[in-house]
Amino acid sequence: MTTDEALHRAASGQSWANYGAIFRGFEKKGISPDDIKPRENVFTFKAWKALGRVVKKNEHGVKIITFVETTDKDTGQTKKRPWTTTVFHVSQTKPLGE
Repeated sequence: MTTDEALHRAASGQSWANYGAIFRGFEKKGISPDDIKPRENVFTFKAWKALGRVVKKNEHGVKIITFVETTDKDTGQTKKRPWTTTVFHVSQTKPLGE
């Protein structure tokens, strides 16, 4: 998946299922709930890269479960399967090249 695809998925996803995990995870890291805005300032590593930012060294994100589409090689059918990914808050990033 390219960084642009990652950004599109992160920004346009429809599920709110991970919001609880995102808020709990970042609150444990000391980030105020008022500063946590999924799909605005919480993205995956690749999505941040597409936005011109990079995750700072030694930062740990919050793991969430998402669903990705896969195609069965034998039948050609498209299915959704669970996938674990990690998201990072903007405060854990810096501009590329810095």
